[in-house]
Amino acid sequence: MAVTSGNQRASLPGRAAIRRAGEQGLLCEEDVVALPMDIGYRGPTACAAAGVTYRQLDYWARTRLVGPSVLPEPGAASVPLYSFRDILMLKVVKRLLDTGISLQQIRTAVEHLRGRDTSDLPHITLMSDGVSVYECTSPTEVVELMQGGQGMFGIALGRVWRELEGALGQLPGERLAEPLPDEPHPGDELARRRRERRTG
Repeated sequence: MAVTSGNQRASLPGRAAIRRAGEQGLLCEEDVVALPMDIGYRGPTACAAAGVTYRQLDYWARTRLVGPSVLPEPGAASVPLYSFRDILMLKVVKRLLDTGISLQQIRTAVEHLRGRDTSDLPHITLMSDGVSVYECTSPTEVVELMQGGQGMFGIALGRVWRELEGALGQLPGERLAEPLPDEPHPGDELARRRRERRTG
């Protein structure tokens, strides 16, 4: 699944591929701020944010493709919750399914992404030729795949991250722990970023 890159100067077709990749937002250039990890989301919120049905959510959790990773305290009556990262994976799975990728290839891609740090995810673009899924972490890799015909479509995780951040900012979440006295409430960061985007 990993793609290696070479340091070749962009040819004329290479420049066209760079332009096309830039227009599609596939060049791994998203700059995102890490979201608070002390908020969990119930199933209906995860469905709404990821754009999946509850049936899909339930099936993917039962088959261990993507499930809720935030477990309640031992003895607590609450249900497991979905983390931001879980919902990001749900959204990626949905997009890959919508483009016709097989569930087996999607499972391989998700397993690969599970091994990556959360901070790496916004800088990854998943490219596919409809059969295989490739990981790109630089614009050069995206362009090489597009030139080789392997990059017929792509999913820039940084863009998915931003979309998800906006959606979850409008949906209910549950605090998992009390912050330290000096730490701001996690929702404050989301609210500040939404205000900055509106005012430009």
